[in-house]
Amino acid sequence: MIERYATPQMSAVWSNTRKLAVWKEVETLVVEAWADIGVAPPEAAVAARTAPEVNEVAWLEREAVTHHDVAAFVDLLAASVAEGGEWIHFGLTSSDVLDTANGVLLTESGQLLLDAVASLFETVKRRAFEHRDTPTIGRTHGIWAEPTSFGLKLANWAFELQRDHERLVDAVAGVSFGKISGAVGTYAHTPPSVEMYVCSHLGLGIEPASTQVIPRDRHAHFLSVIAGIGASLERFATEIRHLQRSEVGEARESFGSGQKGSSAMPHKRNPVASENLTGVARVLRGYASAGLENVALWHERDISHSSVERIVIPDATSLLHYALLRADNLIGNLVVDADRMAANLDSTRGLVYSQAVLLSLVESGLTRDIAYRIVQRNAMKTWDDGGTLRDNLRADGEVNLDDATLDACFANERFLGPASVVFDRLEESSL
Repeated sequence: MIERYATPQMSAVWSNTRKLAVWKEVETLVVEAWADIGVAPPEAAVAARTAPEVNEVAWLEREAVTHHDVAAFVDLLAASVAEGGEWIHFGLTSSDVLDTANGVLLTESGQLLLDAVASLFETVKRRAFEHRDTPTIGRTHGIWAEPTSFGLKLANWAFELQRDHERLVDAVAGVSFGKISGAVGTYAHTPPSVEMYVCSHLGLGIEPASTQVIPRDRHAHFLSVIAGIGASLERFATEIRHLQRSEVGEARESFGSGQKGSSAMPHKRNPVASENLTGVARVLRGYASAGLENVALWHERDISHSSVERIVIPDATSLLHYALLRADNLIGNLVVDADRMAANLDSTRGLVYSQAVLLSLVESGLTRDIAYRIVQRNAMKTWDDGGTLRDNLRADGEVNLDDATLDACFANERFLGPASVVFDRLEESSL
């Protein structure tokens, strides 16, 4: 991941330093497991546990000779074990180390993502309650629809984030697995007790039937869920971008005192964070596609997935973590212009209340088709000739509603009040 879109926390998880430390822990636990069942001498387990971490520079230099990263690591670690180095990597294949270590790193990166989704959920939830009574125009197809509240819009986002969190919990659990079952998963050289010892100490599940690798449907699901969360962020960002358009102006990204929106036009305040999140979501979908391509491997394994995963797994988790933190800051500091929302609502000249009038006419005894045509006729007149829908309806001799009933159709309370049930549900929701 390029530095611009990397967070320190996620970069630490996927650093070579952390990777080599987890590889060493896997190798050490295997020796301890062999000692536990009386195969390796206890001294070998102690020596492996107390051996120094493998130096990254030395490892890279050794890999330039072996052209095999795990083999280079094993050479250096075995050489550093004062007594019993021959027990390092005993009975193992490289994927036992790689896939089990990746299970640890995926769990750690997944927890960072879960924490970030939970934080964003709380931010969106807080702002939803802040604006639960802020009337605004609901739009479908980009066209005025009916009144809603900005808080209700945000509540919708909050529940989507709750679902994202649930899906991510499942996806993280799905990749938190290890395997110490040997070259083609037969346990021919390493008994299941060794695998159980290692995975239980690492807090990982045991892959119930591995080949030489853990099946990659697990990783594909994880990457797909990451892409799905990115799609949620894109949906939120797209809405903010539309609301920030000059002609709408109902909400906008915060703008720092020293910030510049354009190198040429000093007046510009662009939705740069929202546009950035939209682009990030596109990349995350690409990573999910690559993960799905990795599922079909030849026989018990090939390494067509390996080069892909070295890129897409660290990058996908890093990029989503960055995007979640940026979205949290964006929504937490979003400038909401309630006055502009009210002005835009008023500029509809009452057209957004048309369904309320339709239903009142039906309640008065008209058929739905007749009521619809009356309201539509007056709505088209309002669109084309001006005036307000309320005034045009009052002048229509076919409208049999008294003033009080007609006025009630144009009250925002009719639209915002019943939506309180959504906020009752949101109040009870947590992650």
